[in-house]
Amino acid sequence: MLVGWFSYFILLWGIFLIITISIGGFFMFRKFLKRLPKADGKSDMDWEEYYVEKTRHLWDDTHKAILEELVSPVPELFRDVARHKIAGKIGELALNEQAERMNMDLIIRGYIMATPKRDHKFLRKKLTAMNVDLSKYEHFF
Repeated sequence: MLVGWFSYFILLWGIFLIITISIGGFFMFRKFLKRLPKADGKSDMDWEEYYVEKTRHLWDDTHKAILEELVSPVPELFRDVARHKIAGKIGELALNEQAERMNMDLIIRGYIMATPKRDHKFLRKKLTAMNVDLSKYEHFF
């Protein structure tokens, strides 16, 4: 009887390990793909870092607090990655528009553009909770 129970335990444990290793491998592979250089010689993550560094002086404490508020719905485990990705997109917009400092419009547009489409429902809910008029940002959704 113990041999039958133990063999089922080993079988379930093996399935559990294969599933968890597969999930971890999937996320590692996605990170690997983001690190691969594109045609211009820089990866997506390199560009994010570039935009964040080039626009670091444009951020003041109030705008950093707004960014923190926007990424608050993201689970704690992924919040740093989301914050960096959103800040990179906001920085890209700021550099393209040659902004002299951050403003609410840049932050909201970058937030919308950096957020995956599958999360736009949550994004709308968060912006509505912050009393942001979404009518002028509808074309970004």
